[in-house]
Amino acid sequence: MSSGTVIGIDLGTTNCAIARSEGEAVTLQPILQLTGPGELRSEMLFPSSLYIHGAKEFAEGATALPWDESPKYILGEWAKRRGVESSSRLVHSAKSWLSHAGVDRTAPLLPLTAPDGIQRVSPLEATTAYLTHLRQVCDEAQVLITVPASFDASARSLTEDAARHAGFTNFVLLEEPQAAFYAWLERHEDWRERVKAGDKILVIDIGGGTTDFTLIAVGEANGELNLERVAVGEHILLGGDNIDLALARTMEQELAGRNTKLDAMQLHMLWQRCRAAKEKLLAGGATQDEEPVTILGRGTGLIGGTIKATLRRETLEQVLLTGFLPPVDKSEQPAKTKRAALAEVGLPYASDPRITAHLARFVQQAGAPTHVLFNGGVLHSQIVRQRIVETLNSWLDKPVQVLEGEDLMHAVARGAAYYGLARQGKGIRIRGGVPRSYYIGIEASMPAVPGMPAPMKALTVVPFGLEEGSSVELPKTEFGLLTGEPAEFRFFSSVARHDDKPGDVLDPIPAEVEELSPIEVHLPAAPERVTRVTLAADVTATGVLELWCVGKNDNRWKLEFNVREQTQ
Repeated sequence: MSSGTVIGIDLGTTNCAIARSEGEAVTLQPILQLTGPGELRSEMLFPSSLYIHGAKEFAEGATALPWDESPKYILGEWAKRRGVESSSRLVHSAKSWLSHAGVDRTAPLLPLTAPDGIQRVSPLEATTAYLTHLRQVCDEAQVLITVPASFDASARSLTEDAARHAGFTNFVLLEEPQAAFYAWLERHEDWRERVKAGDKILVIDIGGGTTDFTLIAVGEANGELNLERVAVGEHILLGGDNIDLALARTMEQELAGRNTKLDAMQLHMLWQRCRAAKEKLLAGGATQDEEPVTILGRGTGLIGGTIKATLRRETLEQVLLTGFLPPVDKSEQPAKTKRAALAEVGLPYASDPRITAHLARFVQQAGAPTHVLFNGGVLHSQIVRQRIVETLNSWLDKPVQVLEGEDLMHAVARGAAYYGLARQGKGIRIRGGVPRSYYIGIEASMPAVPGMPAPMKALTVVPFGLEEGSSVELPKTEFGLLTGEPAEFRFFSSVARHDDKPGDVLDPIPAEVEELSPIEVHLPAAPERVTRVTLAADVTATGVLELWCVGKNDNRWKLEFNVREQTQ
């Protein structure tokens, strides 16, 4: 990455933020957006909300932006506010849908509650709309876009598609927990005095839609401390959305006790109102004991039928501590519930809402931390941070040390901008060495023998310890690639072989090399059914092996394989 301005974009489930770095300074970038009809204002957060307005819902010019006189959708703060009043037209949590492998993420699905006659959008289109808006307030610069550490290859690829559709050409993806830690590094030049070799830093990121865990190890080489990301948790669809709905359900029961019953539309509206009330109660420095919640009644007398309730701090804390953060044993595993055979189409939320149970499993797999760094809006709450620390300390021989961070709502954007500087050699980088050697199977060219498959060789494509974000130089050896019909690619890995170099061929395949799940694909047909290709490989910053088969006339076929999922 060349020198110059760097933009860090936190593409959040609930809010987006932007930071920029010029020289060695990182600053936050205000985001111009509509806050009401014809009202333009720059805000430090851009709600990840999209409102599908009717053709004559607003006066002409009310939705105009400096770069678009009649935008297709309303985005940001006004969309969030308007959506509370008309939830059937509001799209939110598009990022969570983008990670849902069980649906077509390019199909118009959202809002799920939209009645017939209202246009719907795909998760990809909503994400593209957010990024398109954010691009308007960015100068031409190198861009770092953050994604959850647990995003799979498809979700990362769709995020890249959205960025390209939005007009970004020079961008890189970065994991959110790493970005949060980069923000801590940027704020603490004396970080080498705060941690030492052998320490392990647990980054806990609880956002609007997901909970992410990442473990970063502090090492030492040639007398210098270095950092390496050594473990990433699985994709856990559990976060602020779940908490907001739990609050809405609790208040629904209270209203039912007052003989006030809500229909599905009102419950959805209450869900949105509880989110706003929760954010006010959890805001830094908030001292109020309760926050009013108001939703519209049904029928013609809307004003007279307005339903009023109150979210009390006591209720919020009880829901958080007993439902989402109960004390658990260090050997706890998330519970799996039996699901009904038929269910509505929706997001695959974690079946166990206990964040502490998911944390216990991660610590069992990744190892005990010595330090913890918090990130995400839910962790504004002191009682949430305190409960997590108490839980961790109940499992550990030595109390964990908390690394004090900064503004939890902007750390990811700031860290992404700092990472851009680190890529220019102006800051410390977290290494993400691949923990295994990886190989692709090559079928030997030998005459067929009855009852015996053709011998298989293993070509080294990713050597042990390769830093993520690196390219792999492979010899220009030609292979025959089958196109135009289903074909199976076989992958292998080894934790024991650390000296194999890219291009080394293992023949026969030794016992310490184990076979992984094959990938079956149908590659577009080439003029020749078996076409000659050479191989090229990259391992992205988010842990995906991109293996390119390069044919004549620059024909290229790409395979993707996650070099983390097999090791977590």
